[in-house]
Amino acid sequence: MGHGKWDDNAYAAAKTFRAAKGIDDFGYTAAMRGKPRSEWRADPSLDPRDAVRECRDSADHADSTPIAVLFDVTGSMGRVPKVMQTKLGKLHGLIQRKGYLTDPQLMFGGIGDADSDRVPLQVGQFESDNRMDEQLRTILLEGGGGGQKSESYELAAYFMARHVVTDAWQKRGRKGYLFLIGDELNKPRLEARHIRRVIGDDVHQDIDPVSVYRELERRWHVYYVLPDQSAYYNDPEIAEHWRGVLGQRFLKLDDPGAVCELIAATIGLEERVVDLDQAMVDLAEIGSAAESAAVGKALVGVGGKTLTRSATPPALDGPDDVTLT
Repeated sequence: MGHGKWDDNAYAAAKTFRAAKGIDDFGYTAAMRGKPRSEWRADPSLDPRDAVRECRDSADHADSTPIAVLFDVTGSMGRVPKVMQTKLGKLHGLIQRKGYLTDPQLMFGGIGDADSDRVPLQVGQFESDNRMDEQLRTILLEGGGGGQKSESYELAAYFMARHVVTDAWQKRGRKGYLFLIGDELNKPRLEARHIRRVIGDDVHQDIDPVSVYRELERRWHVYYVLPDQSAYYNDPEIAEHWRGVLGQRFLKLDDPGAVCELIAATIGLEERVVDLDQAMVDLAEIGSAAESAAVGKALVGVGGKTLTRSATPPALDGPDDVTLT
């Protein structure tokens, strides 16, 4: 994975072609909705069971940095992946052409509810070219959820901690970026039965979700983004929960349409290549002036500082690297 280069013209041409032919941008979701719910499955390319995802250097991209964006795809969040797909070219362009990262590789995935959904987790591949657009459009927007104010974010965190290999970490000791986008709580515990069923690991004891995030943070900069127009945007329990887990890396976003811009600006700040003022200028230059206010508000208090969370020692003993077999 990770070969090739993003082509804005190919991205625009493909979108125009789909519109002309009446093809849904999220065609896999449209196809699944034409079947009984009992037959809904993740596309094989996004099925996390017995899978490992890799972000590797290549001749085209010798300094790869992984960026993973996993969305809550339950009922309240269906618009966000569609916004992301529409603005994908801007995200990649801002990160790379503005010099925030030399060789970004993006991976997308979907998060649901392991207690109630047919497809509680979908995880794509890291890509550097237009296959990232194809991957995003293949995510099943299930639109489910269990209605209990929690989704299976901790299951996604477990996969990212235990089933992803990156050259950035193995060769350079460099962390990747993980953005979780949702509007609810983690489950009270990561249930072993969910790990066995969805991911395939032979685990027989439930795990404290916080310990999973501590393990994950050894190799990833982890953020949780709560966009407006979701069910619990103004619920103080959600903010308190995620600040307890991630500290300053919990970000509230007034405008769901600015999610790409927020991701890019956050990476620029973390990499210390821009301060907040310069990031806002960069957004305006790519035609995102309307979204810059929401991004600035989400990042207020962060400024040019390194994002931090409250220090908590790792509680889950796990491998620092994944061994491929």
